[in-house]
Amino acid sequence: MALTHRSSNLLKPLSAAVSYGPYLRRPLSSSSDTTPITIETSIPFTGHKCEPPPRTVETTPKELMTFFRDMATMRRMEIAADSLYKAKLIRGFCHLYDGQEAVAVGMEAAITKKDCIITAYRDHCIFLGRGGTLLEMFAELMGRRDGCSKGKGGSMHLYKKDGGFYGGHGIVGAQVPLGCGLAFAQKYSKEEHVTFALYGDGAANQGQLFEALNMAALWDLPAILVCENNHYGMGTAEWRAAKSPSYYKRGDYVPGLKVDGMDAFAVKQACKFAKEHVLKNGPIILEMDTYRYHGHSMSDPGSTYRTRDEISGVRQERDPIERIRKLILSHEIATEKELKDIEKEIRKEVDDAIAKAKESAMPDSSELFTNVYVKGYGVEAFGADRKEVRAVLP
Repeated sequence: MALTHRSSNLLKPLSAAVSYGPYLRRPLSSSSDTTPITIETSIPFTGHKCEPPPRTVETTPKELMTFFRDMATMRRMEIAADSLYKAKLIRGFCHLYDGQEAVAVGMEAAITKKDCIITAYRDHCIFLGRGGTLLEMFAELMGRRDGCSKGKGGSMHLYKKDGGFYGGHGIVGAQVPLGCGLAFAQKYSKEEHVTFALYGDGAANQGQLFEALNMAALWDLPAILVCENNHYGMGTAEWRAAKSPSYYKRGDYVPGLKVDGMDAFAVKQACKFAKEHVLKNGPIILEMDTYRYHGHSMSDPGSTYRTRDEISGVRQERDPIERIRKLILSHEIATEKELKDIEKEIRKEVDDAIAKAKESAMPDSSELFTNVYVKGYGVEAFGADRKEVRAVLP
């Protein structure tokens, strides 16, 4: 399928994929695109063993437009993944992030690519925020060679080391000790960087989480544990699984902060606060109060344990993209038509990326033996009787 001139955007990370100039009503020749705008977060932060940051956040017209485009791209990408899964072009597990985009975008706005992020299996938008491209994303989802993990990881195992993204992980809660290990390496190397270890409310009761947190607190590691509380662990409501669903208080001796995870600027403010805190004092827990529109995974309709009215109510009252849209319109940064034009462009970019990903070849069969053992050790593979050498792995 022939691609339009926008196909070059498929190889660019989110914020670099487009110039925001045409959509700013104030001329870019002036400094108006970076003129500070002060806004207030939707609700106050709630702290545990710490003084919460202020609700007022500074932003700019450029950042508002960036937030809108990035979240709209993430939303469109996840909707497209839904369609590809139903068409059986994506196989295996597939967990979608639509509704939770403010966490990914707000977190990125507060940190750098030198800071590390590690998360669970709902990782598509985190990967995109870390600088991954739509082509790498869709190719990996479809098990193709051009995917970020060469088509061998699929939906749950996206990875981008050069962007400080250490992957999606399929074992519930197992990424948290790994994240604390990354924070240990940062402190050992005397770096002024931090690690964000993301997990869901369903993983919040895991023993390994508390073991890792204890070690991080003992050693004052720059670890930020982020509980993305979307209120359902698979199909189980938080109140049925947790005696205390105040996850930001779960650290006991570790400070915590409850954040409106549907407000990108609240997330940005909280992550900025958390980064400054952990570099001086050791770990902190952030609880992001958020919501997923899809079910737990593509095999879950998401409507048997919650009502459709509940889902539509969150969409109408708390949707993270609509919150940013209203801010843009109220500050007269762009018109409704200009925002719709951006969404049309995004739809085209996503469609182009899917077409390009479909052209990508499947991994060669030899890839079955790569990334298993360290190269150069000449590992030998024997048969069941341990007598006959069947293969020598690279």
